[in-house]
Amino acid sequence: MHKKIILFFLLTLSLPCSIHAGESITCASATSAVNSGLLGYLLPIFKQDTGIDVKVLSVGTSEALELGKQGKVDVVLVHDRDLEIQLVDEGYFIDREDIMYNDFVILGPPNDPAGLKRISFPFEAFKKIRNSEALFISRGDNSGTNMRENRIWASTGRMPGRTDTWYHSANLDMAQTITIAATQQAYTLADRATWLAMRSKVLPALEIVLENDPGLHNQYGTMVVNPENHKQVNYQSAMNFVIWLSSPAGQQAIGDFRDTMGNALFTPNAGAF
Repeated sequence: MHKKIILFFLLTLSLPCSIHAGESITCASATSAVNSGLLGYLLPIFKQDTGIDVKVLSVGTSEALELGKQGKVDVVLVHDRDLEIQLVDEGYFIDREDIMYNDFVILGPPNDPAGLKRISFPFEAFKKIRNSEALFISRGDNSGTNMRENRIWASTGRMPGRTDTWYHSANLDMAQTITIAATQQAYTLADRATWLAMRSKVLPALEIVLENDPGLHNQYGTMVVNPENHKQVNYQSAMNFVIWLSSPAGQQAIGDFRDTMGNALFTPNAGAF
């Protein structure tokens, strides 16, 4: 795969940028890449380098993948690696690349009513939340974050049920879910990038109560909708987007992106797997 990417990249580098002037693609992106400000930072650089405009649909990973399967977008930027690879194998997408990662964190009120600050593993933390019936706000939107949350609940041996009044499903994006958790002094699972982007707005109501567990690794990938399934897909320009994100220029731009406090929100890792 990487040999194909490199060859395609070398060929496109030899073409003048004006060839792509007026080109545009639509990308369905996980909300965290939008809420964090990352795409707002990257896309002008990408356009300057390639002449290609990118229209972004900010949705949860599940919805982004569904839009891709239906051929309603050209490319996706999402974070559910196992499912992405499965959908490539099934022929819905092609040319998938790992692009970057961050991690998930468990947020909660500073007084930590469930006692999670003494816990080392996410599944133990979720057990404590359930046993203490501490309020938990779930995104509930089948996003990548929500799916990771569900896997953690499954690892405890039981998913929250309809009778669990302490468990609320927001069906909202990450930034909105964090805001609700702060307002209601509740726990939630969040990606670190959105937390860092939101932190100044919700402190001191929320803080990180568990982090840095390997099981909270959050890998992002991008892939092109298979043009054999949907003839309208702008394959060349979408592929240029994947190539650029994977290239030294794109990887450096991702690594250079910081919040107002100077924190790196994503770590580039194209080709690491």
